[in-house]
Amino acid sequence: MDQAKYYSCTNCLTGVPPGHKFCGRCGTNIPDDIMSHVPQFYSDMQDPKKARLILVRGEGMEGLSYHLKADEHVLGRTGQLEFPDDPFVSPRHCNFFYRAGVLVVRDEASLNGVFVRIRGTVPIAAGDTIMVGDEVMRFDLPPKAPSGEDPEGTFFYASPKQATVIRVTHLIEGGATGLTICSTSSSLSIGREDCDANFIGDSYISGKHCTIEENQGSFTITDHDSKNGTFLRIKGERDLVHGDYVFVGRKLLRVEIPN
Repeated sequence: MDQAKYYSCTNCLTGVPPGHKFCGRCGTNIPDDIMSHVPQFYSDMQDPKKARLILVRGEGMEGLSYHLKADEHVLGRTGQLEFPDDPFVSPRHCNFFYRAGVLVVRDEASLNGVFVRIRGTVPIAAGDTIMVGDEVMRFDLPPKAPSGEDPEGTFFYASPKQATVIRVTHLIEGGATGLTICSTSSSLSIGREDCDANFIGDSYISGKHCTIEENQGSFTITDHDSKNGTFLRIKGERDLVHGDYVFVGRKLLRVEIPN
């Protein structure tokens, strides 16, 4: 006789097979609630096709897995996905949810934004924010400086004009702006060495990490198979697929979606 899967007799601890009203050893009655009990599976087992977020870089928390099994999952200093000790995460930073079976991340007007790792070459526009290693930069169009005379008929004197095509501004922790890097050609490379913009001390940046290019007034950014990737701050929301990487605050998360 198979032993009971859900109940042991409280009097003699003998296993009671399903459906039996009495203990076969001592005759003790089986409670009515046990007789009507229906086993429930854990929610993770009920829907194995739901996505997971794996914490890849998290200041000692690496390897943690978050199963996105609900309708929505707010990430912030409070919410379903909590990072209370990350000072760069807003109280309600972003939301992971499903739309028509597709996983979506939406920025909930956070201060520091949500960054998603690009694949290959993607378009960029003025005002876009780029993350390369630990460096955060804003892509801007070249300024159009006035060239006329002042009311007294005098011209402003400074460095000779050069036709700037691409311009990025280094954003410094705390909200200040740092060095502005300009290119007079149709491309600007970013890396650790032998590039137009070099960040020698950033160990997360590859030798030649990425390149911004202009073509007939449109701009793109290309990641050169860098080890740690190039990230672009999303505007509003973004669909996610298996293998995507998402940066929130100082936390790097990998998206895993079963087939």
